[in-house]
Amino acid sequence: MQNDRMKQAVTSTARALGKEVTGSGGEKGTTGTLEMTAVESIIAAWPEVPQRVARTTIEKYGPPNEATPSLLIWYDNGPWKRTIIYRDEVPHNFPKPHTDLLEQFIDYRVPPEKFDDVTRFDGSVVPERTKGEVSARCDMEQMNFLALNLMHDVVAGARSVEDARREYAEQATAFMLKREAPYTEGLRFEVPRGGTADLDETKIRPMMKEALGRDR
Repeated sequence: MQNDRMKQAVTSTARALGKEVTGSGGEKGTTGTLEMTAVESIIAAWPEVPQRVARTTIEKYGPPNEATPSLLIWYDNGPWKRTIIYRDEVPHNFPKPHTDLLEQFIDYRVPPEKFDDVTRFDGSVVPERTKGEVSARCDMEQMNFLALNLMHDVVAGARSVEDARREYAEQATAFMLKREAPYTEGLRFEVPRGGTADLDETKIRPMMKEALGRDR
């Protein structure tokens, strides 16, 4: 068992070091799209709201790249690195009661000291430090634009958490009333394409190098 653990650790380290050197790490999305007959057979069994969001997304971006009975996935669709629609809804009361089911990702580095501010702003904005991503989850793409634009303002120091939450409620209300709501129309900052990962700091590299040498 101990040898198996060491072998797994050594293999994982070697692969990680190789990806770090070549820059080939990270997720590689499927490039082909699914047949709509297969997609329709999946979403036909979904609840009303996820089914409606799925059809709206398909109308805008075309068929998804991947699917399971409980989710659809698009890669590199429009401004997004990845879009996932879930069959199963998560209740969320900010800024009004709704369900989260549409999650959309961008490359973005949130400094560790800003994580608390981001999560206090909106619990459905999810930064991932290692991969250098941020996602927003809601029931409409426009609300994900709004959440990420305000997240960026918080990270950049342009707004406090309280101000961002207040602005979210105001712009969401304006959007629902078909009034001007510019933060819902698209991402208002330049989105990086890669280069945002934070691989952290290696603490046991000398030990692993020694193990690698013995394993050869």
